[in-house]
Amino acid sequence: MALTYVAIATVTVGSSGASTIDFQSIPNTYTDLLLKMSIRTSQANVYGTITMRLNTSTTSYSSREIVGTGSTAESTSRNVLQNGMYILNAVGNSATASTFGSHEIYIPNYAGSNNKPVSIDAVSENNNVEAYAALLAGLWSNTSAINQITIYPTSAGGVTISQYSTATLYGIKKD
Repeated sequence: MALTYVAIATVTVGSSGASTIDFQSIPNTYTDLLLKMSIRTSQANVYGTITMRLNTSTTSYSSREIVGTGSTAESTSRNVLQNGMYILNAVGNSATASTFGSHEIYIPNYAGSNNKPVSIDAVSENNNVEAYAALLAGLWSNTSAINQITIYPTSAGGVTISQYSTATLYGIKKD
C-alpha cells in the first residue's frame, strides 16, 4: 500500500514573530496528518517550550515522554495538561544564533470518531554545547475530528515564535 503525502499548508513566521502557528479548516479527506516544524522562540532561556492545541480544545490532553541530552542520562515524565499538549523544547533566544529545533508530529486517524493518539519526534540543539532528543506519545481524549491545529509558546509574558520558523502540515492518503 503506497502512501501519498499532500502539503495542505505551510506557515513561515515573518520578521515580527508570531504568537501562534495556526492551521484552520483542515479537510477530513486524508487518513492521517503529519506536521513538520523548524522552530525557535523568543524565550530568554536556551530552550523554550511549545504546546499544541487541537480544535481550540482546552481539555483532555495527556502525554508520556522520553528525553535524552548530550550531557545527561535519559529521563521520562508524564504530563497531564488541560490547556494543550506539551510538544517539548524548542530552541530559545539564548541558544546559538540561527539554530532551530526540529519537530515531527504524526496524528493517525485524525478524522475518525475515536480518541486521538499523537506521536512526536523532536530535536533541539545549541551548537555542540548540548542537544535534546525526545520522543513523546500523546493522547487527546476527544472523539471530534481534528479540523484545527494551533502551536504556541508555553511561556507567558510576550514570548513569540521567532522569524524564519516554519511549519508544514501534510495530509496522508493511503492508496
